[in-house]
Amino acid sequence: MKPQNMTDREGWVGKLDFILTCIGYAVGLGNIWRFPYLCYKSGGGAFLIPYSLFLILCGLPLFFLEVTYGQFSSLSPVAIWKVTPLFKGVGIGMNMISGIVCIYYNVIIAWTLYYLFLSFRAALPWSHCGNDWNTIHCKDDSGFRNLTSNTDLLSNLNQMVMNKSGYENNQSEKYVSASEEFWERYVLDMSRGIDSPGNIRWHLFICLAVSWLCVFMCLFKGVKILGKVMHFAAPFPYLVLTILLIRGCTLPGATKGLLFYIVPRWEKLTDFNVWGDAALQIFYSVGMAWGGIITMASYNKFNHNVYRDSMLVPVINCGTSLFAGFVIFSVLGYMAHELNTSVDEIVTQGPGLTFVAYPQAIATMPLAPLWSVLFFLMLFTVGLDSQFGMFETIISSIIDEFPEKLRHRKTVITALACFIEFLLGISCITQGGIYVLQILDWYSASFSLMLISLTECLALAWAYGVDNLYRDIILMTGKKPHFWWRYMWKFVTPTVIIFIWTFSVITLGPVTYGPNYKYPYWAIILGWLLAVISVLPIPVVALYKISSIRGSFRNRLKKLLRPDPSWGPSRPEDHLRYIQELEKTKKVSINGSMECRSYSISMGDSDESSVVFIPKN
Repeated sequence: MKPQNMTDREGWVGKLDFILTCIGYAVGLGNIWRFPYLCYKSGGGAFLIPYSLFLILCGLPLFFLEVTYGQFSSLSPVAIWKVTPLFKGVGIGMNMISGIVCIYYNVIIAWTLYYLFLSFRAALPWSHCGNDWNTIHCKDDSGFRNLTSNTDLLSNLNQMVMNKSGYENNQSEKYVSASEEFWERYVLDMSRGIDSPGNIRWHLFICLAVSWLCVFMCLFKGVKILGKVMHFAAPFPYLVLTILLIRGCTLPGATKGLLFYIVPRWEKLTDFNVWGDAALQIFYSVGMAWGGIITMASYNKFNHNVYRDSMLVPVINCGTSLFAGFVIFSVLGYMAHELNTSVDEIVTQGPGLTFVAYPQAIATMPLAPLWSVLFFLMLFTVGLDSQFGMFETIISSIIDEFPEKLRHRKTVITALACFIEFLLGISCITQGGIYVLQILDWYSASFSLMLISLTECLALAWAYGVDNLYRDIILMTGKKPHFWWRYMWKFVTPTVIIFIWTFSVITLGPVTYGPNYKYPYWAIILGWLLAVISVLPIPVVALYKISSIRGSFRNRLKKLLRPDPSWGPSRPEDHLRYIQELEKTKKVSINGSMECRSYSISMGDSDESSVVFIPKN
């Protein structure tokens, strides 16, 4: 059996390409809106205790694991399961999750791009009520300032910020902010529900097309271009966040917002939901089991310092979440000061924060268009960084399955995949598209993500074996990892993942949108199908593998749990060192001279053999 020739597989050009791409991939839109909200809701500074704990127990071990076997094999998430062929469905599941998320993630980027375009105006269109789409209930900044009754303000503020649907219903006594009406009545032009898709929003259609064009232009030539792009795209959001933080801290009321964000509320630590939210956020933040980490690591040189980057990237990612919280809450504190209310009446998450509350606050600042351009340019860059990682995972997985036929056709494959994802995303930019997007976000990467992570960890720690993982790391870096990783991979991390999965199943109720809209029963079933579909490849592929070979069930299982004979480093010289290490442990027998241009190996008591060719110098 001849292993695939991977010597022509591309790789990172610069030393910083991998770490910058991983940072860009891991730091996404969720760091900007989800973490600050969870930190506020779950005890402020006290939330950092369970968050940091789960980073150590789950985030770091899984990140280290994925980078290790991705770099060792130079393979993408599907082809990499030569390591234990029985679990090839894990890689397929990773790609399915990334594929589904890519559909709606680029829609969010399209929203951001549209806001960015409209920010190049002297007066921001969401800053006032004198537009065709505004209703008699609209109140802009000056309107709220003129409210004489603080009681009226407090009673209507929650509706102003938190309401995301049903604005036609029972609105006669409610005020609605100009930014909310702009978001719901103009940008989305929301229909009454998912069963009323309405028309395509053509301005969003154009922005979605531009977003996918950006993805194609940065990926069609492979990671060489991506690495160069990341030298700008990864650091740029930090520059903008720093500028926005400096500006936010100079605004009146900023201190109130920052204190609200960081002051610990220790009693929250007794709430089970706080611990579950912290664990879930680690998965969303660090990006394990999506396939992107494996893909990025597969382009590393064989002797790259895998341990250093595995420790550095998750810490930087989590630090970015904390830093973004300071930026967001300094501005929300200012917003609360201007409206003469408390910060907890302002706080929201998701689109409510990014496309309603924060734009409204920006509209009240001096030089509002400048701050709006910076904010949405930062969001656009952060979103694209993550999209690059997810989409490259899909492309590399397809090509690595059939390298001889597809590697020279990467441009065509990338263009075709972008076009298909673009077509699927059109369902999210109709008048009822926001309801579709909510289902995709609610179900696609929660339930299934945990099971895929658990299977991945158990397969590598028990089937492939921790001793083999240690040997591979020593072969790459020359250093033996600390003994505690052995216990993390085999016992602690799987236990934590089971806890997270149990929590997610218990707490994941039916999908909702806003305080009023409830999805029909068929939509909830569709959501659960999305949750299950990316897990199904694990048992389906395992059954197919077992049924496709001969022998007793025990022998089939034993064979499929062992590495394929072609498993190992991609470069012949590294593969030779790997074979020599296996020979020392009597796990292979070598036929012929290793000084020759080729040699064959047989794995244990298997009848199969692998022929490795060493190119001429």
